[in-house]
Amino acid sequence: MQSPNTRSKFNLRRHKTLIVFLLVMLPTVLFAQRRRQVFNPNYDQRWISYGFLLQAHTSTYQIKYSDAFVSDNFDSVYAISPKWSTGFSLGFIVNVKLETYFDLRLTPTVSFHEYKIDYEYIDDPVDDQLIESTVVELPLLLKYKSARRGNARMYFVGGVKPGFEVSGKNRNEDFGDEYLITKKFNFSGELGFGVDIYYPLFKFSPEIRFSKGFANLLGDTDNAYGVGLDRISTNTVSLILFFQ
Repeated sequence: MQSPNTRSKFNLRRHKTLIVFLLVMLPTVLFAQRRRQVFNPNYDQRWISYGFLLQAHTSTYQIKYSDAFVSDNFDSVYAISPKWSTGFSLGFIVNVKLETYFDLRLTPTVSFHEYKIDYEYIDDPVDDQLIESTVVELPLLLKYKSARRGNARMYFVGGVKPGFEVSGKNRNEDFGDEYLITKKFNFSGELGFGVDIYYPLFKFSPEIRFSKGFANLLGDTDNAYGVGLDRISTNTVSLILFFQ
């Protein structure tokens, strides 16, 4: 019952993000294509290059109800609804050239996340659970590049991303029934696309990336917030700006 609604919200947010990305980047790409002078023609011949990234993202939980949710013992809650929340990340780039059109990319990142999930009761006010966390993420990605045209080239990336929480609120099992308890390790699949734009002194690469969590983050299944759930995973849509 919850999964189709979550997928619908995810698709809507994905489409909005894509439209914003295209509107912002189209004039820049057209400008890069029309320039007669070609900047940094040998930039991609380097076997290794470095840089940094700035990332804005929006994230949500995707949940699966447990059998207990429809039992008589849980009849006071009629819905558990994840919400989208924004955050940001800072990181570094280590890019290794594998072949003319393929690179291997490692981007160690510190990400600041907020996850919101509403527990809607029949007779009581909505209980808004807010989970804030700081996560060290280590995306390992394979990058496929198109042929360069002037000062721009398109690319696609795909890979995996382990994440380790280093700081968080409302996550200690000592709180008992007061909070939703989630685990501190996540593992996600990554898929994205972007454009490399070459300037005289650096390369600028805006990218849209979609992330789907594979790990079940539900920690305590016995407290009041966890008993109605069988699984929690993450969905994230990101706009990333690379500078190399």
